[in-house]
Amino acid sequence: MSVETYDVIVVGLGGVGSSAAYHLAKTGQRVLGLDLYHPPHVHGSSHGRTRVIRQAYFEHPSYVPLLKRAYRGWDEVERASGEIVFHRTGLIEVGPEDGVVIPGVRSSAKQYELPIEEFTMADAMQRYPGIAGPSDWRVIREVNAGYLDVERCVQTHLSLAENLGAALRYGEPMVSWETQPASVSVVTDRARYQAGSLVLAGGPWANEWLASHGIPLKILRKHLYWFQVTDQTYDEPAFPCYFFETPRGYFYGTPHDPGVGLKLARHSGGQVVESMQGQQHQPDEYDQQLCQDFISDCLPAASTTLSQWAGCYY
Repeated sequence: MSVETYDVIVVGLGGVGSSAAYHLAKTGQRVLGLDLYHPPHVHGSSHGRTRVIRQAYFEHPSYVPLLKRAYRGWDEVERASGEIVFHRTGLIEVGPEDGVVIPGVRSSAKQYELPIEEFTMADAMQRYPGIAGPSDWRVIREVNAGYLDVERCVQTHLSLAENLGAALRYGEPMVSWETQPASVSVVTDRARYQAGSLVLAGGPWANEWLASHGIPLKILRKHLYWFQVTDQTYDEPAFPCYFFETPRGYFYGTPHDPGVGLKLARHSGGQVVESMQGQQHQPDEYDQQLCQDFISDCLPAASTTLSQWAGCYY
């Protein structure tokens, strides 16, 4: 079997791998990109039409410098491609004063001087008539947050990478990889490749690739929903992205997508996936009911009638 040689091999060409291929090719590296499917596809985590992007991470302020750099990266991608992939709708984050989200957003925003606006629940319900919640909840609007057109992001990165000379091979799964003192080799079902470096960006499949090296990844099966709406309450630009902390967990979504619906998903929960072999997504009645209950409680102008469903992975 002949061996093709590159500077870097990127395995997995979804949201992370497509970006890695582009940025590596931009530096003049000879890049090979491999994917089991033909991205953008529905088998990983980089699909579902939209993904929320935010800077004032309630999880920890240490995320903020990464997000600031990411924002610069998206600006660069839009300039290089002429494509609009980032929609700065803002993001309202809603929850109890003494919860996790509101104090966390305040902390990140204060440390890095990020623009936010804060409301009482009553004031927020006047500004955004489509939301509801207990009177003692608080609402913070992160001004520069929004959503990404996720499939377009993947396709745009791949096109830019290819224009810079990256070799992209689709429908070619990696079978094995191993390191040598100064290189790494990758075997697929078609060929053997060698490079100075290897980037593993396989999402849920990376768990199996890394397990033998003692690097565990917890993979969760998640669900995405789009619900019918009957008026323009949840249309952008008036309605932003949203994230709620509730007694039944975290819920998030993006504005009404005409012809599809209002997107909603649970940030909490999810079923642990031990192996990707033979995996197929199936609807989860309990998960869907939690989202329908959330709509009734917190997005009362929307219908609980489902228009579309999809599965993905954390």
